[in-house]
Amino acid sequence: MIKVMNLNQSFGKKRVLDSISLEIKRKEVCALVGRNGAGKSTFIHSLLGLLPVKQGTIKINGIEVTKNNTEWKKAIAYLPEKFMLYPSLTGLENMMFFAEAISGKADLERLGEVLRSVRLWDDRNVQVKKYSKGMLQRLGLAITLFQDSSILILDEPTSGIDPMGRKEILEVLASLHDKTILLSSHHLDEIKQVCTHVAFLEDGKIEKYSVEQFLETQNLGGYGR
Repeated sequence: MIKVMNLNQSFGKKRVLDSISLEIKRKEVCALVGRNGAGKSTFIHSLLGLLPVKQGTIKINGIEVTKNNTEWKKAIAYLPEKFMLYPSLTGLENMMFFAEAISGKADLERLGEVLRSVRLWDDRNVQVKKYSKGMLQRLGLAITLFQDSSILILDEPTSGIDPMGRKEILEVLASLHDKTILLSSHHLDEIKQVCTHVAFLEDGKIEKYSVEQFLETQNLGGYGR
C-alpha cells in the first residue's frame, strides 16, 4: 500500500531523512514515532507530495508519487494536526462544504453514515464553535473518512484532547478494519491499543517493528502493565 525506497530529504546541509525504506502493508495500522525534530513531518509531507522527492521513490498502491502524476492521490486521505473549520456553521454544514469541495456533491446518505461512525450525528446541527476539542477532532476525522480512501495518514489525531476525547477517537480508529493507517503519535498507550506496527524514526533512519518488538527494543515492555 505504501512503499518507500531509499528516500533522502535534506534542508540545506542537514540531511533529515537518510536513505530510508519502509513498507506499510494493506490493513496495517502503523504508528510513526520519533523525537521532536526527528523528521516525522518531513516524512509525512514527502508521502503526500507536499515535499518533492529529491532522491528515492515513494509508491502509493503501486503508483509512484510524482508532481506530474495525481492518480495516487485517490487512494490517500490526510488529517493534519491542525485544520480549519467554519465555526459559525454546524457540523453537518461543515461536512457538506468539504464534501462538495472533495467530490463536487454532498451525498447526504454518505454524510449521515460517516457522522454516525464518529458519533456526531446527534450533534450535527450544533455550531462547530460549541464543539469540544474532541468533537472537533472527530469532525475532522469524519471529513477525512468521507473521501473513502483506502489509506489514511493522521498527524497526532489525539493531540490536546482530554482522556475521554482520546478514548472516543481511538474507538473510531479501532473500528476502521478495512483501512491502512499511518498515524503520528507520542502516546504509547494509544499505540498499544490500535496499532499493529511502529515505524521508529531516529537520526535520519527508520526501522519498522511490531508493537511488541518496539516496546521490547526500547525497554518499554512493562509499560502499562
